[in-house]
Amino acid sequence: MRWIEIEIETTEDASDAVCEMLGQLGADGIAVCDPEEIKSVIFAPDSLSYADDGFVDSLGDQVTIRAYFAEFPDGIRLGAKDEEYDNPAGVGVIYGQIATGVHTKEEVLDIITKRIAEIGEFLPIGKGLTGNRYVEDEDWANSWKKYYEVLSISPRVVICPSWETYEPKEGEVVVSLDPGSAFGTGTHETTAMCAEIIDRIIRPDDKVLDLGCGSGILSIIAEKLGAGSVEAIDIDRLATDVAAENCRLNKAAVDCHTGELKDAKSKDYTLIIANIVADIIVSLCPDIGSYLAPDGYFLVSGIIDTKKERVLEAAEKAGLKLLATHTKGDWHAYLYGRAAA
Repeated sequence: MRWIEIEIETTEDASDAVCEMLGQLGADGIAVCDPEEIKSVIFAPDSLSYADDGFVDSLGDQVTIRAYFAEFPDGIRLGAKDEEYDNPAGVGVIYGQIATGVHTKEEVLDIITKRIAEIGEFLPIGKGLTGNRYVEDEDWANSWKKYYEVLSISPRVVICPSWETYEPKEGEVVVSLDPGSAFGTGTHETTAMCAEIIDRIIRPDDKVLDLGCGSGILSIIAEKLGAGSVEAIDIDRLATDVAAENCRLNKAAVDCHTGELKDAKSKDYTLIIANIVADIIVSLCPDIGSYLAPDGYFLVSGIIDTKKERVLEAAEKAGLKLLATHTKGDWHAYLYGRAAA
């Protein structure tokens, strides 16, 4: 078996949507190199990083995304992998209209090009697909790691790749993270906004539910900041496996399992986090109140500007009270409480 690395250059606004699309196609790994993140590290007031002007200028303004697909003797297998889901028939809400089956490299490149064009109908997409190459197993094992660095994601939380070391400053909480092939490394606005809000509102006895946990980053942050209990759910078994391993790495007591909202183990969460996509958040709104304690919060993110009204309307219709709005670029995060509170 070998791996095909597909390179896409896109805008910061579209990078999250492109990563989501690649994940839905069944990418076995996704690496993101965002020049704005690199510049923020270099130019931070207390940064020890140094780079000359030529290097900074060479970064440009395009986000480079590299997706890795395993090529088997019969071709490249696309779509939701049945063995990764407890209920493969139930993934249509997220994986609808996504190519499945076995394809040649040329067919995969054509499918990705078309999907990028579809994203371009509502977001500026930049250059799009720019190249591809094959990498062997030994190269694949380490090639994506060079794109992840230590990142300060909120006033108290620092994300450190599991293969790096970091000496925390007083009051800092360090999350050691191996993103694996599950999306959620803290570099994107949607995750960063959630981390900032959790850092501000978390309470010692909070009972937290992280829906669509991905790599488990937000669950670990909540646990390390003092939540009483944390439960993490994702429809993708691969994601919950990665999340469970990241929790073990961080010695974080988080209950990770595969499922969706109906599979949550309690009905009185004081904080429910849904850093997913707008359409899924809309579908969650009518039922979320049944799982939320009277003084509970519902934190949602992953909402692109063009879909924010749908989320706002669905939440209002569900009787949720908007407590705070956060925006980074074209992305929005909303903090809700029960209207009665």
